[in-house]
Order: sequence, then C-alpha cells, then structure tokens
Amino acid sequence: MTPLAGLFSSESVSEGHPDKLADRISDKVLDAFLAREREARVACETMLADQAVVVAGEFRTKDPQVFRAVRADTVRLVAEVLRDAGYTDAASGIDPDRCEVQVRFHGQSLDIARGVDRGGGVLGAGDQGLMFGYACDETPELMPAPIVLAHRLVRRQAELRRAGTLPWLRPDAKSQVTFRYEDGRPVEVTAIVLSTQHAPDVDQRTVHAGVHREILDVVIPPARRARDCKVWINPTGSFVTGGPHGDTGLTGRKIIVDTYGGAAPHGGGAFSGKDPSKVDRSAAYMARFLARQVVARGWTRRCLVQLAYAIGVAEPVSFLVRADGCDAARCREIAAALAGEFDLTPAGIVGRLDLLRPIYYPVAAYGHFGRDDLRLTWEG
Repeated sequence: MTPLAGLFSSESVSEGHPDKLADRISDKVLDAFLAREREARVACETMLADQAVVVAGEFRTKDPQVFRAVRADTVRLVAEVLRDAGYTDAASGIDPDRCEVQVRFHGQSLDIARGVDRGGGVLGAGDQGLMFGYACDETPELMPAPIVLAHRLVRRQAELRRAGTLPWLRPDAKSQVTFRYEDGRPVEVTAIVLSTQHAPDVDQRTVHAGVHREILDVVIPPARRARDCKVWINPTGSFVTGGPHGDTGLTGRKIIVDTYGGAAPHGGGAFSGKDPSKVDRSAAYMARFLARQVVARGWTRRCLVQLAYAIGVAEPVSFLVRADGCDAARCREIAAALAGEFDLTPAGIVGRLDLLRPIYYPVAAYGHFGRDDLRLTWEG
C-alpha cells in the first residue's frame, strides 16, 4: 500500500443534512421491521424535497401483519426522525407534523427471495457486489484522522444545538478537515471548513466567534493546526435556508462520509435501509472487522480488505488482503488465516456480528465505523 503524502481531506455532515435525514429514515424503517421480525427482508429508500418525503422499497416478512404494521407506522417514524434531528417547522427546513409523506411499499422479488433463502440454513448473498474494509493506526479508533475529526466537528455542532449553548444553531451542517501527511502519518491540520445553518436574526460575526470558540477550538485546538491553517466558517455567508427546503435528500448519497472519508476504495453500495442479507451492508461491516483485526493484532499499520459476492451464492467470489509493509506472500498468509478463523458467508457474517437486531438508526449519522459512542460488534 502506498502511504499518503501531501494534503488529504475528508468531510462529514450533520444528522440534519438532507441526505442524512434520508439515510436515517430508511434505517428507522429497517429497525422497525427487525424489531418485529428478525429475518425481515428490507430495501428501503427515502427522498426528501422541501415539505415532502417519499419512503419506498421492497419488503418481505413471514408475518403479513408485520408488513402492514410498519407501513401504517411509517408516517410517525418519519416525523420522529425529523424532530430528532431538530426540525420543528417549515421555516427550519421541514415541518415534521405537516409535511407530506408518501409511502410506497411493495413485496420483494420472488427471484431474489429464491436466491437468498436457499434452505437448510444456507443464506445466499442478497446481491452481487464488492465491499471494502479499512483500518489504520492513525487514531485510537483505528480510523483515518481526517474523517474522525470531520465527524467530531458536526457532532459537536449537534450537541451544542441540543444543549442550547449556541441557541442560533440549526440542524443542517457540513464539515471538512485537511491534514498534511508525511511518510504516511498525519502531521498537522492545514484547513478546516464548517458550514452551519443558523437562525435568520444572527449576524455572521456572532456565528464565526461562536463556532471558533465552542466548536473548532474544542475539537481541533490550535496546537494540532499548522501555523498557516486556513479556516472557513460559512464561506458563502448566510446559511439560513437548510434541510430539505434548501436541498433534496436521498438515501445513499453520503457513502464516503459513512466509511473512511476517501482514504480507502468504496465498492459503491450504500448501507442504509438494507437488512443484513444485503452484502452491501453486512459484508462491508465484516470487511471493516477483518481489517481492524489485522491492525489491532499488530500485523500492520494499515490494512485494506476486499470481499466480493455473486447474488444467491453463499461463499465470496474473492477475498483480498493488502497490508502495509507486507509482500504478496505475507498478504496471502494473512487472508488464509482470516478465512480459516471467520466464516465469510452471509449467514456466517450475520451470526458473527449479530446483525439481526434493530441497531442501525444510530449509525446512520456520523459514520458506521470507528464509533466510540456505540457498542458495535464489527468494531470489536
């Protein structure tokens, strides 16, 4: 693996960002299904635009009452997610109680169902695709430093908004952090961007001073920054119009935010709204688990794992390990050791990581990996 050199940036978004609202609604629906039926099949997509929300997808349950119950409850679930993110009315970005919610649920394709549930306890992959996992020793979370700090900035923004410390903060926000790397190690922060929605009656001087004092200096103190570190706060000026009123939100548009901030490849499949039979989600979690094992065991400083599957087939089509400082023979040895220790079929992954639980709504914002605030099996 070629170590990073020069400047590298990662971004994050808050839970109130329109795309994250879509992810969170999709995972809220998924959790509602799994809470009622552990083996429910769920593929839920959400779109938000202004004062309208569309929740659609393909679903299969053994008990038809479960399907009907979640469908009937979806309008309430949408309102709950919007309120949880901090939206209160149309002026804030979307009205959780008066927005239009369209629910378009239908059954899972029988062709897919036959390929996934093979009988005899065999679970075929819910789709074809390739998934990547990554880990490195740059941070205690074994994650790249830029994405860790980018997440912390927007999480801090949300915490202050909820606490009322900066009462003019509003839910929609984005961050970006740039590090200078030398010999593969993050040395110093060279640029910080934070854009935050705010109340219409606050001036930009107040916004800048509050963001500097309560967010930037807390998350990235001056000692971690380069002497000429560039800082941009709301670089376009006023940011009053936010949420779905300012931009359309779609499930699956923040896949780099959800993973490694661009420090590793991505197979292209989103996570949110998908039950664990979909390897887009479960195999990506397993790939992270495996990469984390390699780094945590001290075998390397950086590890990249790729898994690939064919729809309806249980065993992976391919399994690759790339470990920093290891030649091809050693990488093959590591891959063989991991394949011998862990079951990489969908059923094996689901069982090992205990994925048939309503655990997905909390990870739909601020990253699916490196979370020290949640007890996630793939981070163990």
